Amino acid sequence: MSDANPKLFAPLKLRDLTLKNRVVVSPMCMYSSKNGFASDFHLAHLGSFALGGAGLILTEASAVSPEGRITPDDLGLWNDDHIPALGKIVDLAHAQHALIGTQLAHAGRKASTHAPWRGHGAVSPEQGGWQVVGPDAHAYSGSYSTPRAMTGDDIQKVISDFAAATRRAVMAGFDVIEVHAAHGYLLHQFLSPLSNSRTDEYGGSFENRVRLTLEVSRAVRDAFPAHLPVFVRVSASDWAAGGWTPDETVELARLLMEIGIDVLDVSSGGLTADQKIEVGPGYQLPFAERVKKETGMVTMAVGMITDPQQAETLLERGQADLVALARELLRDPHWPQRAASELGTKVDVPDQYARAVRW
Repeated sequence: MSDANPKLFAPLKLRDLTLKNRVVVSPMCMYSSKNGFASDFHLAHLGSFALGGAGLILTEASAVSPEGRITPDDLGLWNDDHIPALGKIVDLAHAQHALIGTQLAHAGRKASTHAPWRGHGAVSPEQGGWQVVGPDAHAYSGSYSTPRAMTGDDIQKVISDFAAATRRAVMAGFDVIEVHAAHGYLLHQFLSPLSNSRTDEYGGSFENRVRLTLEVSRAVRDAFPAHLPVFVRVSASDWAAGGWTPDETVELARLLMEIGIDVLDVSSGGLTADQKIEVGPGYQLPFAERVKKETGMVTMAVGMITDPQQAETLLERGQADLVALARELLRDPHWPQRAASELGTKVDVPDQYARAVRW
């Protein structure tokens, strides 16, 4: 390292895991799996980030059950047979001194839809679609399937499915688990009054609406090695009247900390087609900043963070502890190396790429 020592390239210790820098590859669905299996595409795609120098790579959402997939093309961890291909990706990342985690998810009422470039809305049974489930029987929109309201047994199965998927992730060698409770998928559906009209212990009050997210997070925490960190991704706001709010996000963060969750990955939106999002560079950063300042929890900022100085500044200001990039890393998987150069420092690069480095 040079004398610059930018915050973006300072290590971060989470339990017994030390991230070499604060750059995180945000989960990005690739819709390129068959029956949930990772393929050579995933090996090359995720491997490029390992070569690029990110401190932590998070895979796309991996469904904890077949009915939990967003599309028929989603990655999965509901079957032991999924483990070897994911383990190969983990081994590649580790060989490049990169850390890698997986995001576990259930899409709920937003399941059984087309991959973006294959269509819109619900996939019919003839095309391989399935009956979707949710907190109640209200669809996301007119082009999505009407869900079947979940029973108590359905809820318990979801909790068990997350725990079982976590155990498979351990066998694959992942360093981090992230629970997906954002973007309008199942756990977020239970959190928001706009999608949860239940009258039992999983609906109504704040305490009831957060119950499933807490139970799933606790089950994942218990199933994952105690020396490794667990993240939870949330949508801090529904961007819609009567929906989930930043105030509730802060309260949920406190409860997640109590059960041993290490990092809150703070995103927003995705719950309702009526959302009105005020998009701009770093537009979700105030949500992460508020959680960090009011709870002391480690937070990860995401959303239109593209410039190295932008990332460095938010870390220096204490607005978040980690910076997650998505599309910018698709454009340039070696963004961490470029960021290091622009911020006046040096990072390790693979020997095979050393001749191309410009410090």
